[in-house]
Amino acid sequence: MLHFIKKAKFLSSASFIISLVFIYYVAKNLKNTEEIIRSVGVIGPFVSLGLYTLLSFTPVTTDSLTLINGALFGPLWGSLISWMGNNLAAFAEYYLGKSICAISGFDKNRYKLPFGLNKLPVDSVWFLVFGRLIPGYGGKIVSITGGLCNVPFRRYFWSAVITNLIGSIILAVIGFGLIKAM
Repeated sequence: MLHFIKKAKFLSSASFIISLVFIYYVAKNLKNTEEIIRSVGVIGPFVSLGLYTLLSFTPVTTDSLTLINGALFGPLWGSLISWMGNNLAAFAEYYLGKSICAISGFDKNRYKLPFGLNKLPVDSVWFLVFGRLIPGYGGKIVSITGGLCNVPFRRYFWSAVITNLIGSIILAVIGFGLIKAM
């Protein structure tokens, strides 16, 4: 498990650094980047949405992709595309957690977890909202744990949609601000 955490931290750090390098490159070559975005047209946002879904099955977080969307598409469209992508990723992770639960019988063994983890209020709105706001892995952990612990989908859905909107706006605006500052 420790090996997995080290790999996840490395991948997350590497993707964040690559995002910053990408934003720097885009800022220094703004005219070329604008031409590329215009030439790609409608396909660009769909590629981004596909990347969110693919990243949901990896230990890599989508925060850096949200920064890139803000830099490429601006704060409004970057936020909207990122919000949709983060919701796709959240629902995929939730159903991944549900699948793991069904295969492993986790729900029957949940109450045997050590260190007080068996008392973690996973279905609490506080956990679902504020856990997702932790940068990096917060959303991924909340989504998979929500599926593992059979959080009612309706509660999970509205808490994910609202929290993803807030996070997407913040990170897309930061990505846009970074490109404008360079």
